Amino acid sequence: MMYSVRVNWIILRTCIEERLVYRADFAFATLVRFLPIVTQIFLWGAIYGDTHTELNTYTYANMVAYYLMAFDEASGELLNYIGLDDAYKKATNTATFVGDFHIHYVGELLEGDPLRFTQRIIACDEKRVHFWQEMYHAEKGYLAAEAEAVTLHIDMSVRRVAPMAPNVFEWVNAVRAAHAILPLPERLGRVLGVPSNSG
Repeated sequence: MMYSVRVNWIILRTCIEERLVYRADFAFATLVRFLPIVTQIFLWGAIYGDTHTELNTYTYANMVAYYLMAFDEASGELLNYIGLDDAYKKATNTATFVGDFHIHYVGELLEGDPLRFTQRIIACDEKRVHFWQEMYHAEKGYLAAEAEAVTLHIDMSVRRVAPMAPNVFEWVNAVRAAHAILPLPERLGRVLGVPSNSG
């Protein structure tokens, strides 16, 4: 009897420990995924000084929302093109989550300015797609911003990263191979930071 209770206690304790480790890992991974976005928001906070300041008709909240929304809409088009569209996700009970995202601001856009995007796949495996985006003023032609992202393929039944369907991955990899002939973007993999004053 005592042996049985001890065995059951060990099993229960192990199960609880595994659940806590999984939840802690998930919480930490979620925090790390959103860190670049949070860093960008704090940077805009420093630029604007407070949330009521306007800079060329944009408030702090407008700036945060506008660029993220524009790049998100454009990435949806890329995902549709490579086969990770709504029909595929519904049929396979999968989703795509942003694993990492960075924006580099190059030029100013004003409300109502027409936009044009270029996008390319930098790297991929069965579970991830690393891509690069450039946002241009559609009429004046200047580069307004660049974004770099990693999208994760998620099995929604277990809410974990999982391989894409083989035919979809084959197409994603073919698109990546076609894009590989292009020169790599200058700011690809850029590390955020403040240059130190040496002197």
